[in-house]
Amino acid sequence: MPIQTETELYTPIKQYFEERGYTVRGEVKHCDLVAIRGDEPPVIVELKKSFNIPLLVQGIDRLRLTQEVYVAFELPNKGRAPHRLAWEDIRRLCRMLGLGVMTVQFYKRKKPAVDVVCEPIPYTLRHNKRASQQVIHEFHERSGDYNVGGSTQQKLMTAYREKSLHCAYLMRELGPLSPRKLRELTGNKDVSSLLQKNFYHWYVRQSRGIYHITPLGEKALTEYAHVIASIPKNETNMPDTFVTIT
Repeated sequence: MPIQTETELYTPIKQYFEERGYTVRGEVKHCDLVAIRGDEPPVIVELKKSFNIPLLVQGIDRLRLTQEVYVAFELPNKGRAPHRLAWEDIRRLCRMLGLGVMTVQFYKRKKPAVDVVCEPIPYTLRHNKRASQQVIHEFHERSGDYNVGGSTQQKLMTAYREKSLHCAYLMRELGPLSPRKLRELTGNKDVSSLLQKNFYHWYVRQSRGIYHITPLGEKALTEYAHVIASIPKNETNMPDTFVTIT
């Protein structure tokens, strides 16, 4: 039976890269899956239920960020290439575009099988180094993998949201705090801007230079309790404090 959503491809492909020493995150700067190993360039995988033109367009767009781009989809019924093509046709097309191809085959009683149809080859399109660095920066700023690749119309756990939660958590545990104190506790040099913009309305300025958590902030800590629980704690005497997010 065909998969219902492209998100079902995420876990098997994530495991495939993790078994090869990569760290994987989902939904990083609009990329379905990003895998990084050491100082190597990022690997980006775009996911779709089936092989189609929008998938290829997405893959081509990601070539601005890295040469290591794959398009991935469910292996069609009986292993046949999609659209009545031969697999060699698919390989030739994607090689000309500079894209790699991955498929996932699902079974009833055993784990899905991931197959690399072809590897990406260098492409002559000039990379957008700034955009690539933004992907890498966002990847490393996150403390864990809280999104499922391929998700749509859902709130994503970004590095900015994590840092905002960190501040809200400290306010709840320690009471009203100043930007300076929050900067010391979090290691976030941009904490003043975060408090002033107050994008999520999680804070209120009680007095000059002193901020406290709002009911919306309390609600967010409950909603994202799984994020707070999974972040490693530091070694200070503060109760259940986040590890420093820089």
